[in-house]
Amino acid sequence: MTNLTEIRELTVPLRGSPANSLVNFSGHTVSLVALIGVHGGKRVAGLAFDSIGRFAQSGILRDRMIPRLLAAPPDTLLDDSGRLDPAAVLACALRDEKPGGHGDRAAAAAALELACWDLNAKLDGEPACVTIARRFGREPVGSVPVYAAGGYYYPGAGLDSLRDEMRCYLDVGYDAVKMKIGGAPMPQDLARVDAVLDVVGDGGRVAVDANGRFDRSAAVEWAAALAGYRLRWYEEPGDPLDFELNRAVADCYDGPLATGENLFSVQDVVNLVRYGGMRAGRDVFQMDAGLSYGLTEYARMLAVLEANGFDRSFAYPHGGHLINLHIAAGLGLGGCESYPGVFQPFGGYSDGCEVRDGRITPTDAPGFGLERKSGLAEAIVELTA
Repeated sequence: MTNLTEIRELTVPLRGSPANSLVNFSGHTVSLVALIGVHGGKRVAGLAFDSIGRFAQSGILRDRMIPRLLAAPPDTLLDDSGRLDPAAVLACALRDEKPGGHGDRAAAAAALELACWDLNAKLDGEPACVTIARRFGREPVGSVPVYAAGGYYYPGAGLDSLRDEMRCYLDVGYDAVKMKIGGAPMPQDLARVDAVLDVVGDGGRVAVDANGRFDRSAAVEWAAALAGYRLRWYEEPGDPLDFELNRAVADCYDGPLATGENLFSVQDVVNLVRYGGMRAGRDVFQMDAGLSYGLTEYARMLAVLEANGFDRSFAYPHGGHLINLHIAAGLGLGGCESYPGVFQPFGGYSDGCEVRDGRITPTDAPGFGLERKSGLAEAIVELTA
């Protein structure tokens, strides 16, 4: 059986200073966690982090969740095989927390829950996608469709820089990209869209992301401006919990919409399905296990989608990192995001994950393979030594 002996957290700063329409990420941090235990007389460490785009949750982890787990009777955290049960670990981490108010605690709990999957996969000497697929009665897919997320705003960067960035993504094997809008006046942003299309050549391979910037009037105005481009999708036009706004855009925009990365619970997804106007076979769901209590909760979100006539092939997790690559491969999702140029050391994939024709295959590294990720490996050594 696995005896959990220690839980560690390390706050890791993101490198660089990309900005979207609302947020500059130069001061952002991420919580890297390690569940350290003994199994069969050998030390083993399960690793994960709380995704990208928020901040580290050091206080929540150290003051509330880690003490709960370490104080729990060891057998209450294990499954029938004597290994850490991700659902039991999640339930313990959330003990005495009120329902609702999903925010940073959802990401803190996710880091702990996801580390269980990494640890258990390492015990079997297999990639996490194999462990995940077996747990949910599936076969892991061989490769995962990915798109390069970039096109952020940088001081002094013009259209030539944007074109060069997109060419780099195509040159290394990506065939679809995403860029930001909403951080400049509409004429300037539309010129940026035109510049990306100059390089990529097909609107169906370009997604735009407003990061929740627009009110209803602006979101609808942008929908009209984008209609002729026939884009891959128009992402998060307004506040992620303004389901009426999302429905209004869906009512006037024929192209695909994408949203969900800032929904942190099953109930949020239920409300999106009920009230957000999402259209089966067209619109994309971007919930991220690292921001929403982990894979246990994410699987329940997928169940909600499928119970309401949506297909998991329209699920593309936000985050652009190795953990979500394994989740997409293990659960047979439509694909996932990639951050090849931003949010280091977490964004993007390890060197062994070669992009070919817009797809990436997870390596054979045990677990999520975070130890093989350039830049992240050094932080892991610091955390687990």
